[in-house]
Formats: sequence, structure tokens, C-alpha cells
Amino acid sequence: MPEDWSARYYLEPAVAYVRGAAIQAAANGGKIVSRDPEIAGREFLLEPELTAGPLELLEDAQIDAILSAGREAGLKLYRFKNSHDTLPRIQRSLGLLQGLEFRSLLDVGSGRGVFLWPFLEHFPAVPVTTLDLLPERIELYETARLGGLERLHGMTGNLCAPDLPAGAFDVVTLLEVLEHIPEVQRAVTNAVRLARKYVLVSVPSKPDENPEHIHLLTREKLTELFGNAGCESLHFSGVPNHLIMLAALNPKENE
Repeated sequence: MPEDWSARYYLEPAVAYVRGAAIQAAANGGKIVSRDPEIAGREFLLEPELTAGPLELLEDAQIDAILSAGREAGLKLYRFKNSHDTLPRIQRSLGLLQGLEFRSLLDVGSGRGVFLWPFLEHFPAVPVTTLDLLPERIELYETARLGGLERLHGMTGNLCAPDLPAGAFDVVTLLEVLEHIPEVQRAVTNAVRLARKYVLVSVPSKPDENPEHIHLLTREKLTELFGNAGCESLHFSGVPNHLIMLAALNPKENE
């Protein structure tokens, strides 16, 4: 009987990632292509019928074969563990988005996909672009895209100097991101410029010992930053240790 992978993983991105890694390996003499030295160069092959066709047409036995082969090859499937949406800040963020109408989203600083994977599961029709400074993170997302997750697009880049047109996305998410950015006003201004409808933010609400957190962004500070960017319709909420804010850029149009 096929293993119940859905009990542990966000299934669609996990399967897409393994298929993408197999497609890359097939073009590289059967060797995994990766920036991760732990898996780069390992032998990995899947039968051609397992890497072809839409993800949604795969049968349970095929999914089992794909993920079992990926695990045996050492691919790090723990990245797709389906426990992320139990985090209160992720639950609140997803809940806010479920009350909105939008057709595209830019997720800035997606990192390991703590928000991204549950978002893709809860919003199966929405195209997502992820922007991250680290190429190895974008490699993960682009590998999944190659494996059939075509509505996911990864871009290596900096929000403070984005190579994207104004109003390129309905929603921009900045979840656990702004506290890391030295030029925080520029980041906020660019997020507002890139979004047509909404910007969703979450930040730590209390000081912590993370040396990468260089700002403590209070409600008052976020109000100032977004006000300077020309946005005044701000809606605040929170969960333990986190402040969450939804900025509506054209509140009358979005009612």
C-alpha cells in the first residue's frame, strides 16, 4: 500500500521538487544538480513517466514512487513538512488573505517556505512569485517549478532594488522580513509600489536575541513607515510575540 505522504508533507510542492531534481539530473548524466554540497552529484533517476504530465494527474502509487525515490537519494523533504500552518502567525496571515480578492502574490524573503507551502495549498489557483536574497533558496523553488509547480516562480533579488514594474502584484507579503532589512523605509516604499491592492506584514512584537533582527517595529513605527510610503489604511492584529498588519492601498476600490 502506498505510504500516506500527505500526513507529513505539503504534497504538491514536495512531489514537484523531487520531479524537478530528477529532470535536472537526467540532463546531467544522472547526477543531482544543486548548490547543496550534501546532495550535489549524487545519482538520481526517475522513470520518464513519473516526471511527465500534470501533477494533479499522478496516481497515489506514482506519488509514493516519486517521494520514496527522492528520500532514498537524500533530497531534503523535511522542508515540506505540513506543520507550518499550525503556527499562529501563519494561521492569522492565511485567514486575512482568505477574506481578500486577489489574483497574484509576491512573497518577499520566503526563506524555507514556512508561509509559502501552506499558502500554495490554501490558494491553489493563485500564481506566486518569491523574492529572496539567497540563490540556494530560489533554487528550491525553481526546481519545484521545473517539476510541474508552474504557478510558482522564484527570483533572486533585493526588495530595496527590485527589477519589477509598479503594481506588478495584487498582494505583497513581508512576513518576518522587515526586521532584517537595514534600509527598512526603502523596503516598505518598494513593497507599496509593487502592490496593486494589499501589503501584508508580520514582525516580532518583542525584543529577542536574534542578532539578525536589527529593528523592533512597533505599531507606531509601521504606521510611520507606511505613511511615508503614502499608505494610511492600516489594519493591525497580532498573535503571541508577533504583530500583524494589513495595508489596503486602495481601500475604496477593494471594499
